[in-house]
Amino acid sequence: MNNEKTQKNKTNNQIKIFGTQTGVNIIESPVKAQILSILEEKERNGAEIVGITGKSKATISAHLHDLVDSGIIESRPNPLDGRSKLFFIKSSYIGGLSRENEFKKEMDNYISANVINSDDPFEFFRFIFRTIRVALMEEGFNIDPILHNAGVKVGSTFYEKLKDPETEVMVSKIAEFWQKNKLGSLKIDKLDPLTIRAYDCFECEDLPKIGRSACAFDSGIFEALFSEHFSKNVNVEEVKCFAKGDDYCCFIVK
Repeated sequence: MNNEKTQKNKTNNQIKIFGTQTGVNIIESPVKAQILSILEEKERNGAEIVGITGKSKATISAHLHDLVDSGIIESRPNPLDGRSKLFFIKSSYIGGLSRENEFKKEMDNYISANVINSDDPFEFFRFIFRTIRVALMEEGFNIDPILHNAGVKVGSTFYEKLKDPETEVMVSKIAEFWQKNKLGSLKIDKLDPLTIRAYDCFECEDLPKIGRSACAFDSGIFEALFSEHFSKNVNVEEVKCFAKGDDYCCFIVK
């Protein structure tokens, strides 16, 4: 049941936008969008995709063939079954677009209440950043993948300045950096797994309550910093967020 709900939520945005070697590719087909949502979780063979989608083998085969031809996905031999292939996404996910317009009133209130009442230059640009993001959300655009990639670049740029062999010391340096640049206030919740709380979050504190985590930029920064620190690729999961109605944001480094 939980998996079915997850798949339903992931396919609410029926339009998915990918960047391939030949340019931007926009996927409007609900079936293709569902296949891509499934492959975002992990690589799968055709039979698994048929089972999850409930579509016929012929239908899924045709859509997989189209996605391969468009350069969005690729396949490799299944090491556990030489008769089948494993499909995986090889292109860059740029974002999604939904025709739903759920937050218009709340977003209009957000803009009028925050942007026009700010006299602080930093606060002004902070609200401008959020207003642009809110406007895109109002139109149904999901730019989280773009923000995440931008965060990764920022984290990679500042790693040399913030690095330290001791995890706790490095987090303290990051917290000082966060405070100095008015990004919010960070606190270590625990070291294993590394769990960081963020208060007064620059990225999401004044966003409408959208019911999902919204700190893709911060997650990207942490992912880059701690991948370098631990000398391996890490994933950063935001388990709490102001945008979900929580009192603080919380990131777990895995």
